[in-house]
Amino acid sequence: MITSTSNQQMKTIVQLNKKAKARRELRAFVVEGIKMFRETPRELLQRVYVSEQFFSDAKNQEYLAESGIEYELVSDNVFAHVSDTNTPQGILAIVRQPAYAFEELLQAGHTRLLVLEDIQDPGNLGTMFRTGEGAGLTGIIMTRETVDLFAPKTVRATMGSIYRMPFFVTENLPGTLGALRDAGVHTFAAHLRGEKYYDELDLTGATAFLIGNEGNGLRKETADMADTYLKIPMEGRLESLNAAMAAGILMYEAHRQCRHL
Repeated sequence: MITSTSNQQMKTIVQLNKKAKARRELRAFVVEGIKMFRETPRELLQRVYVSEQFFSDAKNQEYLAESGIEYELVSDNVFAHVSDTNTPQGILAIVRQPAYAFEELLQAGHTRLLVLEDIQDPGNLGTMFRTGEGAGLTGIIMTRETVDLFAPKTVRATMGSIYRMPFFVTENLPGTLGALRDAGVHTFAAHLRGEKYYDELDLTGATAFLIGNEGNGLRKETADMADTYLKIPMEGRLESLNAAMAAGILMYEAHRQCRHL
């Protein structure tokens, strides 16, 4: 049993929870809680830790025995120290980061993508992954400046979709948009200058929706690279919607149109 917070394994967990640099260098991240643990593909699991209290439950012991997963027992106070949550559930794991090539996000005429420019809120990014899975996206493209997908808050917000939604982090957004155009993907920018509403456009082909930073929206040079501007109707005195909400509306409109083909 691990009983000291100075244990190197515990220090690694703390670093992975707190520092994006550590997550990048180790190409790993931390998941907590029984639901997220069960969602994790076995081939991505690197190390598993359970608290004394978790292990004291006979049902949990039975689950661990049946799963055949190797684990390390950790004292309750040390587990609470390394946990990123206020009420730890008693099980966490270090997980290898999944990775995809750009080409894996493309599925010919069935391609449906989100392209995210500098999204900063972990909840928004996690919600887009979760909603994207539900709406049948083939992938999500993110700029390097987008909030870290593997930060604890983002991981929790994905509710497991982080394992099932292909993604690609681009170092060159203009180049990536050019590659999408070459692949026959039509790009749409949600923009106040859009002349048509989102439900007036044909979204049944290979499509990608460009979503900008929560505070500033899309950069002008990014929006100008889109094939088509579109807009979402807003009553009252609103000027914009939450980024995840706007993305959800567009993703599900594309899903609706394709469902009726």
